[in-house]
Amino acid sequence: MLQITQRRQEGTLIAVYTGELDHHAAREAIEQTEDLLVLFPCEKLVLDLSELTFMDSSGLAVVLHLYRTCARSGREFAVRGTPPQPMRVFEAAGLPQVMVFERGKE
Repeated sequence: MLQITQRRQEGTLIAVYTGELDHHAAREAIEQTEDLLVLFPCEKLVLDLSELTFMDSSGLAVVLHLYRTCARSGREFAVRGTPPQPMRVFEAAGLPQVMVFERGKE
């Protein structure tokens, strides 16, 4: 099960993903995060994954979708606090060469 909470800081929307980001949660994760972007206009979206307990390739698709959404709308995008297991998925897909990954929690 995935929970998404948000906080805002100086033009940045931080979406904190807690739990499992898998094929059961992927569509809802995209919809909830895009809803947050409408409710809270921002210059930058940060996905804080520090509270994830599991992520499969569906999570990779979520991150890519949100990255593209931000690119189309002129927003900056970053992934923060990625645990080791999801980071291996991102590295295997070559995403650290494409988008910003920030270490640790805020």
